Amino acid sequence: MSDSDPKTRPRPGPWPPAPEATSMPPSSWAKRTGFRPKFSGETNGSDSGQISLPPKPREPDAQPDLEAGRIRAVLPVNGEAEGGKVPLPSNKDQTVKKRKDSDGVTKSMGPGPNGQAPAAAADPPSQPRRPVRNEEVNDILPQTVENRHSLTKYELRDSPGLVPIGLYGFQHYISMLGSLIIIPLVIVPAMGGTSEDTSMVVSTVLFVTGVTTLLHTSFGSRLPLIQGPSFVFLAPALAIINSPEFQGINGNKFKHVMKELQGAIIIGSTFQTILGYSGLMSVLLRFINPVVVAPTIAAVGLSFYSYGFPLVGTCLEIGAVQILLVIFFSLYLRKISVLGHRIFLIYAVPLGLAITWAAAFLLTEAGAYSYKGCDVNVPASNMISEHCRKHYSKMKHCRVDTSRALEDSPWFRFPYPLQWGTPVFHWKMALVMCVVSVISSVDSVGSYHATSLLVASRPPTPGVLSRGIGLEGLSSILAGLWGTGTGSTTLTENVHTIAVTKMGSRRAVELGACILILLSLIGKVGGFIASIPQVMVAALLCIMCVMLTALGLSNLRYSEAGSSRNVIIVGLSLFFSLSIPAYFQQYGLSPNTNLSVPSYFQPYIVASHGPFRSKFGGVNYVLNTLLSLHMVIAFLVAFILDNTVPGRQQERGVYVWSKTDTVRREVAVAKDYELPFKVGRVFRWAKWVGI
Repeated sequence: MSDSDPKTRPRPGPWPPAPEATSMPPSSWAKRTGFRPKFSGETNGSDSGQISLPPKPREPDAQPDLEAGRIRAVLPVNGEAEGGKVPLPSNKDQTVKKRKDSDGVTKSMGPGPNGQAPAAAADPPSQPRRPVRNEEVNDILPQTVENRHSLTKYELRDSPGLVPIGLYGFQHYISMLGSLIIIPLVIVPAMGGTSEDTSMVVSTVLFVTGVTTLLHTSFGSRLPLIQGPSFVFLAPALAIINSPEFQGINGNKFKHVMKELQGAIIIGSTFQTILGYSGLMSVLLRFINPVVVAPTIAAVGLSFYSYGFPLVGTCLEIGAVQILLVIFFSLYLRKISVLGHRIFLIYAVPLGLAITWAAAFLLTEAGAYSYKGCDVNVPASNMISEHCRKHYSKMKHCRVDTSRALEDSPWFRFPYPLQWGTPVFHWKMALVMCVVSVISSVDSVGSYHATSLLVASRPPTPGVLSRGIGLEGLSSILAGLWGTGTGSTTLTENVHTIAVTKMGSRRAVELGACILILLSLIGKVGGFIASIPQVMVAALLCIMCVMLTALGLSNLRYSEAGSSRNVIIVGLSLFFSLSIPAYFQQYGLSPNTNLSVPSYFQPYIVASHGPFRSKFGGVNYVLNTLLSLHMVIAFLVAFILDNTVPGRQQERGVYVWSKTDTVRREVAVAKDYELPFKVGRVFRWAKWVGI
């Protein structure tokens, strides 16, 4: 039969079913003017409707372009337009790119509306549709076939070969180097650890990241997402580190605080595991939308403004130059390609770090930070010379030879569980981590959805998402047992890396994880990373927090970002996420208060002076700590407002997840998310964590 003959060949309908052109009977004036309502009798503020003239054929309804903020026409989907059927173009008129799946089913490269893939050609003919209320149709950015094809070079199950996979996989982790190493470089010195301790924790983080990533790509959501130390856990970890009971510890403070962190992370991660595998996450999905996810993730990035540049300012000629280099590479040189790769955009962070580090090394060797009669190893309080005390800050923060991490680290070291000792469990610290694990799950929801639109045939089902959250909890338990000082979760920066590198192959991420495990066994690798000067660590933190904030706000593209409802909710969430914690952090502190901690750690000592001062010390600790965390306030404000303020689902941008029955009928989609080695049979009794 001819493909262009619509009468002789059955055609599948659009996914999901499109609403009829008129959802309500037109009134008398509408009949005279030809007006057609668009949203069940409710018109859009930017377009009051269309006038249909009798001599002209009826045009399809317009949809708002959620990115550009304008109205655009709806393209025919699966051979049907919004208001009716149109003939399919012949092969001579239009060529659609398709790829052959490993199961032998040919599918289109592009998803249909709401991020869904077009229905397969073998689907039954479309049945007569009844009118559907538009409020029940969830809309996200429609993508054409050509746009989808240009997003990734290799999709989820593609295997281009061992060499390309190895190169792309290693590239993936190098581009995310800042996210992998920044947290141990921040928290270990804060715990009083030495450079050797920092080296050991860095190696442990690399090892656990590789192992948990392999577990997640095999038995979790199966999306190419790296499981690593997340910024979500950084603020509560610093709050625990600066707790009042740890201020007066002398001796080996590092191991004592690390064991406390391990206990809190293990209990909080157990709660996250129960949240995922029990199916409760599927229930929460109904209330977690882009308007909630966006300000929550953005608040995580904004919360470290007091730590970043104040420490960069201790050596501006090093830290500020590093920030400017990354900005120059990622923005001004982002379109320059070398051998088909936009190296300045992909490697902006590692390139900026490497160049600045090399410049600082040359300045140190040239004697720029050497002052006669002054020794950087002598504390400033013990220096007799006023000249040495004046230049002590320059010597401490600008020199690159103050750390002996590289010299002291062994060539081979195997990270093992409980290497710091038996974890210590306190309920008040564990309760803080339980709340943080919920925030981490919210962060992962946005990452799962955005990544699936880039690399998979359809978004995951709620069961797959719950399975992924449950495995993230197990991964964090492993991080607690090994002693990384932080939990393990999906790195939000992963979405940006996939979009830039156009590498969405699961095999590439898995091979890169294996390389990461091998590197973690080489002690000198951890020692080399641990020797990064603290001012460069602060500059790196500034860059990563900026990226995290931008990626968080980018979730608003799935909603109507110009809606006054959403603008007000996001604005309130971000403002109060900064203002309310500032009230808690400043409460009870006088301008002349002499604190033993550096100024950039003062926001994390709120447990000792917060406004909650009841006779229950543990309750005071939990409330003062939680309400001083920016991400907790942003989540609470956005969650309550988005789920109580009236708004259409299209306006709210409700995330679209695939239906279980539909996925099981389509072999190609099932292969994207099914568990390997027939492990899925174990979950037959628990449908809420299956496909």
